[in-house]
Amino acid sequence: MGRTPPGQTRERIFQFVRDRLLNGMPPTVREVMEAFGFRSVQSAREHLEALVKEGRLVKDKGKARGYRLAAGSGSNRPLQLVPILGRVAAGALDLATEDHEGYIPIHTRHQSDELFALRVRGRSMTGAGIFPDDIVVVRRQPTADSGEIVVALVGDEATVKRLRIRRKRIELHPENPEYEVIIPEAAQFSLLGKVVELRRYLERS
Repeated sequence: MGRTPPGQTRERIFQFVRDRLLNGMPPTVREVMEAFGFRSVQSAREHLEALVKEGRLVKDKGKARGYRLAAGSGSNRPLQLVPILGRVAAGALDLATEDHEGYIPIHTRHQSDELFALRVRGRSMTGAGIFPDDIVVVRRQPTADSGEIVVALVGDEATVKRLRIRRKRIELHPENPEYEVIIPEAAQFSLLGKVVELRRYLERS
């Protein structure tokens, strides 16, 4: 049996990377090597770099899992993997942590390091269609407009609420009558970002 032509191998590698990206976990070069039986990491890297040169993949420098889909590779917008940093309820939230539970793929016109995701715990925002185990995608920003849904730290607890600003007073409103409005003291409050997307999975892994 003859060797598989390089172009066919490359197409299979592209589909492998694409499937892994859509499942939220891009492969490392070594994982590509092992999946396709290459004898060296360099062989796998050469195929991946060829896909970059063809404009089908983009490589983020300095990241072991840095390959992502380029614009035009199954979508008119690049695919970005946003880290899921934990649950948005209790405990201090370190946005710089590498100890996250995985990634969520989103299509975006502009890649941004300011995006992160959190898994929702609790039912305080069900009136806004946000339920337990939903994932909210958040854009880091220090301010938001009154009426927007935000993620905030109150003391050392992270929470998703609707921001209301009344006479310069900050209020965090739930969307469930069973929960009370939070009126934090300025020294205990910091805005982590604005919720820009919501994801829900009907089946749990």
